Amino acid sequence: MNASYDVKFYEIYRNRSSKTPSYVARWAVAGRRSSKTFRTKELANSHMRDLRLAAKNGEAFDIDTGLPKSMLTPERDQNGPTFLAFAQQFIAQRWKTSAARTRETDVYALLALVPALVMELPGRPDIDDMRKVLRDYFLLPEERRGELPAELAPVLRWLETASLPLADLREARVIRLGLDAISVTVKGQKAAANTVLRKREVFHHLLELAVEEKAFGTNPLDGVKWTPPEAVDAVDPRTVVNPRQARALLDAALCVGRTRGPRMRAVYACMYYAALRPEEAAGLKGENCNLPREGWGMLTLESARPFANKRYTDSGAAHDDRGLKHRADKDTRLVPIPPALVKILREHIQEFGVAGDGRLFATSKGGLYTNSAISRVWKSVRKQAFTPEQVASSLAATPYDLRHAAVSLWLASGVATAEVAKRAGHSVEVLQRVYAKVIDGQRELANAKISSALET
Repeated sequence: MNASYDVKFYEIYRNRSSKTPSYVARWAVAGRRSSKTFRTKELANSHMRDLRLAAKNGEAFDIDTGLPKSMLTPERDQNGPTFLAFAQQFIAQRWKTSAARTRETDVYALLALVPALVMELPGRPDIDDMRKVLRDYFLLPEERRGELPAELAPVLRWLETASLPLADLREARVIRLGLDAISVTVKGQKAAANTVLRKREVFHHLLELAVEEKAFGTNPLDGVKWTPPEAVDAVDPRTVVNPRQARALLDAALCVGRTRGPRMRAVYACMYYAALRPEEAAGLKGENCNLPREGWGMLTLESARPFANKRYTDSGAAHDDRGLKHRADKDTRLVPIPPALVKILREHIQEFGVAGDGRLFATSKGGLYTNSAISRVWKSVRKQAFTPEQVASSLAATPYDLRHAAVSLWLASGVATAEVAKRAGHSVEVLQRVYAKVIDGQRELANAKISSALET
């Protein structure tokens, strides 16, 4: 039993969403809320009196069920927590040390798993209602939850009742239910390979925690034969623009909107000429830029501002404040930049200045650009710069393809792989995997040069 003596009691309220009157008793153990619905208020009061008496007598309460030890049935105590309760524990344990995007990934994997790992009980709620209860309430830390809307209280009660015991995941049949659930979208269509693999990783982490908690001897997911979908990591050469096309895109940005395109032009330029990730450009400050009047400049990257849902960031803002990807906290990365980018950044600062906190790229009101805003403007840029056939193709389909074009150009130019990896913020291993097709082309070129030298 996962026990605690930290118990709080709340007022009983009438559930007006049900056809017949009912009353909900509410309490919390170690910050985790529990509730139980009764037909009459007297029954609800009686239940609360029993709970208060147990707390007064110094009984430990089970965190997963919310019940004192004297009220636990032998079967329930043996089975331990439900998958739903353990999912909440998993989120709470990882929250403090996880980035906002990781928190979001964890929650969205569980939005697929929790509704799948349930018993077949009458009154199964609509899947959208179950996801809403989990996403907006149950799978958030206590301090981040608002009041659960009364009309959704029955949905949570059904999930709490129907959720399979965590112990049932010893069975391969149950594990396969989870794997099937993460392999499809909400609409039942085949999910993208990378999405499936990310959710499977979350599932594995959750069960690893269960192993640590002694619920299992080994991770039951490891014992199930399952063929993961093939994920495509390598960059598709069809998305990569050449320097002439890149310049045309940057010029076209000046023609999009009154200030939206011109403001974002330098963001796109940083992605193409310096291979910056969008979140790295968002964190770039004027003081990080060495922009000489002639020759090459230098960017000193020290932070990133990845976009994330406000629900998952520490600040409650739409951007998280993080260190650089794959680097220690407060570590920096130096990126030499060519004169073309130096010129664009000098012009950007002269025309738009910097934000109050020194950030180089900001909206007209000083805010941060969202990923959706950057993508919307990019669609207009492509229409300005490309032919209809190119617009319909995958050529530079997303702003991130500019970063791929930058790294591909460096590799094609003969820059050493280690140096390219250093500038792009990759490991050499990842670089070789993601840009395998570009590197393969270079190998053929190198072989031809060596053959020519040998013949000479």
